[in-house]
Amino acid sequence: MWVAELYLGKDETGKKQTWKCYAKTQKRAAELLEKKKAELRNGFPVEPSKQTVGQFLDVWMKDVVKGSVRPSTYQNYVYILRHAEPLRNIPLVRLNPQAVQRLYRKMHEEGLGRTIKVLHAVLHKAMDQAVKWGMVPRNIFDAVDTPRVTTKEFRALTPEEAQKFLDAALEDRLYALYVLAVTCGLRFGELLGLRWEDVDLSTRTLTVRNQLQWVPGAGKDGKAEPQLVPPKTARSRRTIPLPDIAVFALKRHKTEQGKERLRAGDVWQDWGLVFTTEIGTPLDPSNVRNRSFWPLLEKAGLSRVRFHDLRHTCATLLLAQGVHPKLVQELLGHNQISVTLDTYSHVIPAMMRETADRMDSLFAAKQKHR
Repeated sequence: MWVAELYLGKDETGKKQTWKCYAKTQKRAAELLEKKKAELRNGFPVEPSKQTVGQFLDVWMKDVVKGSVRPSTYQNYVYILRHAEPLRNIPLVRLNPQAVQRLYRKMHEEGLGRTIKVLHAVLHKAMDQAVKWGMVPRNIFDAVDTPRVTTKEFRALTPEEAQKFLDAALEDRLYALYVLAVTCGLRFGELLGLRWEDVDLSTRTLTVRNQLQWVPGAGKDGKAEPQLVPPKTARSRRTIPLPDIAVFALKRHKTEQGKERLRAGDVWQDWGLVFTTEIGTPLDPSNVRNRSFWPLLEKAGLSRVRFHDLRHTCATLLLAQGVHPKLVQELLGHNQISVTLDTYSHVIPAMMRETADRMDSLFAAKQKHR
């Protein structure tokens, strides 16, 4: 047997590191040596990883992701990576674009086009880490195509429907929550995480500083636990002017909450939140939807929509009234105005018609005198 040996330098302890291989002929040993040199020049790891895709993802999630993202984002990663189950038993170094493309095709046939986009982003990020760690020579997800996804439509309430909904909610204990959703466009988590110290009724403003998240497995016995976390982006941390209807609703809500606090006595848990249960604890989003929001829609004679569509309703109504998209962007906390314009592009044609009408009104008088 012939042996080929390649000196790789020394490790952090000063120990000599080498690579060896054996062959039956001198020629074959020399070929293997040259192949290894070429691999090293091209960035291939010295020792191919023996981990499977699943084993690597588990390590990556534990050692990299968990300490660098918010709890809710981590849980989203856990959920989305379940769709990568068909790839988990493949050795990491043997994962190829064809296997991933096959998985994406099957998911697309099942109507999971948007899920593919998210899964691809997460797996691409994970493979970038594998490249940094020298476990694979390149990110194979660069060579994978994701299917085109149509923009998901939403259903915003018309002005008449929004009025019907708020009328139906007038006597509900969460009336103020719905008013803020429709008139200020706050996200569900921002509403549930709103504290009284963030509300200034004298200046008629509120500041978004937190949002409420229910983190699975964070509580006792593995139950979900509510946590107040900062907004996802700096743009989401914003101060919002309140319309009269919101000021009225919040003042009434504060009075009613004070009565609930007296009735609860020692049972009351003071989180300082604006919207709570009858004993002061954070609201569960599912309970709000099932026990209040959807019944109110039915009471108002409206078809079921998502709670998030109240935020879309706010933006759509403002844009339809001619409010500048930049102001709507600031109100909603979008990072870029392009997000606002893309999301509400269906409202823009009506606004463009208005610009033409205003131009006509500007020159109409001069045209008559000719």
